[in-house]
Amino acid sequence: MVEVENKVKRYDTYKASEVKWLEGEIPEHWQTLANKYIFNLKKNQVGKKSDDYDLLSLTLKGIVIRDLDAGGKYPADFDTYQEVKKGDFVFCLFDVEETPRCVGLSDYEGMITGAYTVMEPNENFDRSFLYYFYLNLDADKRMKPLYTGLRNTISKDNFFAFKTFVPPLPEQTKIAQFLDDKTTKIDDAIAIKEQQITLLKERKQILIHKAVTRGLDDSIPLKDSGVEWIGEIPAHWALLPGFMVYKENKTKNDGMKEDVVLSLSYGNIVIKPKEKLIGLVPESFETYQIVKPGDIIIRCMDLQNDKTSLRTGIAVYDGIITSAYLNLNIINNNVSAYVYNFLHALDTTKVLYKFGTGLRQNLSFGDFKHLRIPVPPIHEQEGIVIYIENITQKIETAIGLKQQEIAKLKEYKSSLINGVVTGKVRVC
Repeated sequence: MVEVENKVKRYDTYKASEVKWLEGEIPEHWQTLANKYIFNLKKNQVGKKSDDYDLLSLTLKGIVIRDLDAGGKYPADFDTYQEVKKGDFVFCLFDVEETPRCVGLSDYEGMITGAYTVMEPNENFDRSFLYYFYLNLDADKRMKPLYTGLRNTISKDNFFAFKTFVPPLPEQTKIAQFLDDKTTKIDDAIAIKEQQITLLKERKQILIHKAVTRGLDDSIPLKDSGVEWIGEIPAHWALLPGFMVYKENKTKNDGMKEDVVLSLSYGNIVIKPKEKLIGLVPESFETYQIVKPGDIIIRCMDLQNDKTSLRTGIAVYDGIITSAYLNLNIINNNVSAYVYNFLHALDTTKVLYKFGTGLRQNLSFGDFKHLRIPVPPIHEQEGIVIYIENITQKIETAIGLKQQEIAKLKEYKSSLINGVVTGKVRVC
């Protein structure tokens, strides 16, 4: 666990900070220096030597090496990219309000887009201290007084006139070392909790998959399903093709019978906010398909471009959804939530990707029509649904608590950095 300081140490004397973005005081012996005395602007284009450099990217995790083989959009050439040395600062001084991270301190030699600003601090300043200082400002976008224009741009002149708080160099180094130690411990604690969340999610998937393929009674005899991703199923269960479990619904919204527009989002069927419907005329909704509670919606397009999203959802509202999605109506008295949980298990384990066809790896009802589905007696389907609802609620509650703990740790980290780099907290 991360230890929280019980008693905040203060400096002996303070003075007015004389800067717009900080209300209050700074330690008496600290200076406020314009950035023109701290940073030197660099603009060394790599030209035709781009093959000699790693491609760098500014992210929420800092400056990272980008893998060119991982896909994504790239320019025809990197001639206008600029050189970055280890220890250089990279600033994004445009679209500041919208950009998640606008400052980075590079641990790498490489190149980065010329749209960013690369700077080198003078030798009599501790780079890590300066990084924490600007990371703190960026967290709350506190450089707003410097913005100009529609794109919230900070001009070079405004940046170099901006004043940084500067303790004596030995104190800068001690502050940086303190924050390195504390933030590493906080980040480690966050990583542990994130791993715990991952394990909880995996546990949930395992329990759901077991419930919809093996049932809830471990003592009953099993038989081989003959299907690799299903394995053994209870001997008294049926194994049916999809067309005996559901049918395709293509009921169009002729005459605008429904006007509640639904959307598949993160595996849930939600009502689409009206503000996101701007630009769609009412007539366009007549081509949408009508959805009823219990319908199973599947996004079947472009499997090759997306290996992470959830593609299945079960409707809880009356409404309409784009006809680009597959809509399955449950038949023969089968329990919709049970069938959904089986298809959802195939979705989370990515078994669905086995059935994609064509260049864009699309799915169709033809793929689902012949999909083999383990079908328990109706009363067992109902029991499995209740079991899954219970374990889902318990696991989601546990995940929510972990997420709250992570949020508190992140809040503490931000508060700690802010207190230390502005002199409100003394660490040496």
